[in-house]
Amino acid sequence: QVQLVESGGGLVQAGGSLRLSCAASGSIFRFNAMGWYRQAPGKQRRLVARITSGGSTNYADSVKGRFTISRDNVKNTVYLQMNSLKPEDTAVYYCNSETDYGNYWGQGTQVTVSS
Repeated sequence: QVQLVESGGGLVQAGGSLRLSCAASGSIFRFNAMGWYRQAPGKQRRLVARITSGGSTNYADSVKGRFTISRDNVKNTVYLQMNSLKPEDTAVYYCNSETDYGNYWGQGTQVTVSS
């Protein structure tokens, strides 16, 4: 059973920064691609950023140049550094782990950006 625990969300003013963390347990973390998704009220959950086991990354166009995903395979943790935040970044952010047994999700962490 894979467990993912997100932290680091909160309320921030536009232009500010936050760093989200996702601590993983229950699987061989370093073999898994990891991702951050977000879901705003009334909208579908969408990919924000993804990092493979080898460290390759991809980002949604809306966050390119502002967000950075990274991973620490010793701490079994994936991060999302979010800079120059905008009100439209407001959403619940979810961590995702792609394993041989399926995709697993964290409980989500709220990010609210005020204008």
